[in-house]
Amino acid sequence: MMFQALKTVASLLLGAGILILGNGLVGIVLPVRMSLEQVPTAISGLVMSAYYGGLVLGCLWGQGVIARVGHIRAFAAFAAGVAAATLIFPLWFDPIVWAALRLIVGFLMAGLFFTIESWLNLRSSKKTRGQILSLYMITNYLASTLGQLLVNVWSVRGLELFCLGAMLLSLSLVPVVLTRVAGPEMDRTAPLSIAKLYAISPLGVVTSLGAGVISGAFYGMGPVFGAAVGMSIFAISIFMGITLLGGLSMQWPIGLLSDKYDRRTVLLWVLIAITTACLLEFALSGTVHAITWVSVLSGLFGGGAATVYPLAVAHAFDYVEREQMVAASAGMLLSWSIGATVGPLLASLLMSSGHDWSLFLFLAGVSGALALFTRYRMGRRIALPSAEQAKFAPRGEGTVAGTLDPRARPAKA
Repeated sequence: MMFQALKTVASLLLGAGILILGNGLVGIVLPVRMSLEQVPTAISGLVMSAYYGGLVLGCLWGQGVIARVGHIRAFAAFAAGVAAATLIFPLWFDPIVWAALRLIVGFLMAGLFFTIESWLNLRSSKKTRGQILSLYMITNYLASTLGQLLVNVWSVRGLELFCLGAMLLSLSLVPVVLTRVAGPEMDRTAPLSIAKLYAISPLGVVTSLGAGVISGAFYGMGPVFGAAVGMSIFAISIFMGITLLGGLSMQWPIGLLSDKYDRRTVLLWVLIAITTACLLEFALSGTVHAITWVSVLSGLFGGGAATVYPLAVAHAFDYVEREQMVAASAGMLLSWSIGATVGPLLASLLMSSGHDWSLFLFLAGVSGALALFTRYRMGRRIALPSAEQAKFAPRGEGTVAGTLDPRARPAKA
């Protein structure tokens, strides 16, 4: 029985890794291609934000599809839809069409994340759920990083990279549909409304929203920035890859600190570090080695930015009842997705009106505003003793992970 559970978990993690690998590749090809085709920055921001808009819709209605048709058929339908959309991109180069396709892909990816994560939850016990969540997060970050590097295999102007992305997305079906254990019955979780979450934890909701703005702006517009300032395709992939690896490396040390000390203090210093890194990147824009410094500082930025959302969730969980944690997690993801939808739009408008390096000024402004709000909230509520805080759990941004969270109710047997 234990061996079968391990096989199922391994199959699901393999399928998730291949899926994220293909999605990460397409996610960098699109903005670079638009930059090379001289699509206006504001239009590129619209196209990239549409993906996160799809995640918002997926958070609201994606579970309903899974509940109606079951996990395996839902996964197959979602993955096939993403693969088909990926093949349409190079056949119909039009920003409006691309925005519509990105919206559809975002919705389908939300459904895929719901499918995988609820299935992983079924195959985990209370003792192993935290370990499986960590493995899932590592898979997420490493596959996303490798997806950035795959952009160097062929030209972004051709069909090949889109075909490779579609192939990977299709191959993600294989380990999942061949799983011998049936998927779990879908226990639909309606997210707590943002208003209710705000009443419970104002800092958690605002920080989650801000984390989405930061991540959406950077991962949506970062490749556009790189192409605009003259980076090669290889340099752009390294620039984005370092940011992702920074995010992976800092989750555990920041999490340990947040469990030991006042979580808001840790969050405040993380936001100050992000603001400092972004201001340095903007200040170095006119120097000879600006691009090199930006690539180096992106690791510091990524390390901080990737921990803001899980810190926000952990802080909210300090005040949420255990039986509400899955619903609260869904609500926090909805808040993050709304922020991520807005982020590329706002950043692209600033980059269009000023210059491309304004991306970092925008990121510094958002993180600085979050730091000020964090400091304000520290004066409005007494800190919980560390022994009463919910434990930090690493999270990949843009994934569901609520049912996998070891702090929530136990997995169903």
